[in-house]
Amino acid sequence: MSTTPLSYKDAGVDIDAGDALVERIKPLAKKTMREGVLAGIGGFGALFEVPKRYREPVLVSGTDGVGTKLKLAFEWNMHDTVGIDLVAMSVNDVLVQGAEPLFFLDYFACGKLDVDTAAAVVGGIAKGCELSGCALIGGETAEMPGMYPAGEYDLAGFCVGAVEKSKILTGRNVAEGDVVLGLASHGVHSNGFSLVRKCIERAGANLPATLDGLPFREAVMKPTRLYVKNVLAALQEHPIKALAHITGGGLLENIPRVLPDALAAHLVKGSWPQTELFAWLQKTAGIDDIEMNRTFNNGIGMVVVIAADQAEACAATLRSLGETVYTIGRIAPRDAGAAVVVG
Repeated sequence: MSTTPLSYKDAGVDIDAGDALVERIKPLAKKTMREGVLAGIGGFGALFEVPKRYREPVLVSGTDGVGTKLKLAFEWNMHDTVGIDLVAMSVNDVLVQGAEPLFFLDYFACGKLDVDTAAAVVGGIAKGCELSGCALIGGETAEMPGMYPAGEYDLAGFCVGAVEKSKILTGRNVAEGDVVLGLASHGVHSNGFSLVRKCIERAGANLPATLDGLPFREAVMKPTRLYVKNVLAALQEHPIKALAHITGGGLLENIPRVLPDALAAHLVKGSWPQTELFAWLQKTAGIDDIEMNRTFNNGIGMVVVIAADQAEACAATLRSLGETVYTIGRIAPRDAGAAVVVG
């Protein structure tokens, strides 16, 4: 047996690289600071005080990852936007309850830490937090030799938000005749990438050069849209009854989560355009409209349910804030059929 001393670095964990990453992260996190932050990155735990403007605050939490979209990030060396995806998947979910995202923590795990790659990823996380008004106040970087292939990593995130108890959105008051508005997505966002990757594999060398005015890879990797600030502003002005973040399961699986059992959403086919990206995916995969609408967001990243006499004013507000809004359907009694009908 050798008696040569073994350091942690010899075992594959570089503490100095970890320290260097923390120093790179600190100024990025500082840009996300907001009211309520008492202590952020660097301690054993992050401290946050619920802003005093809340009278009866209810905390809302959400956690998620980025999924197999990361495989394309590795293959294409595109690491600067998956952090935005990570934030968006949680903050958009928290928003659905009517809550304002307050703070975010991330977990970055790899086999060998590449400081430049990790800094690019965390830079995206910080950008997503900044755009959502959410403080990045902590996280964990785990270097675990032998756990991940070279050049690969995994991401997870956790968000906490707050909403006044009297203003929690539950969908309980959704009624027959209410209008369904759809807010346009930025593309595939962060769900359905196992099928996206199969389509890319099937297309081989015959990939389109551009889709929707962007180079192919940029169109595919465009990060999840952050709806937080615009929808929170609309909530201040309009009596929105329910919100649905269109993630895994698409329109067909996510809208029913915010509807009473006796009601269904009847969506009008063609009431929003199919982008070149989704048209390419559907054609390449050879799938029907039902499969498209239960696999992808198919162009609609957030759904808003509101009374018919309030719908146009709400849509106008959202458009003035920069959202692309479509009137995509109405709420009707649910028969023995599906909770979402597209036709």
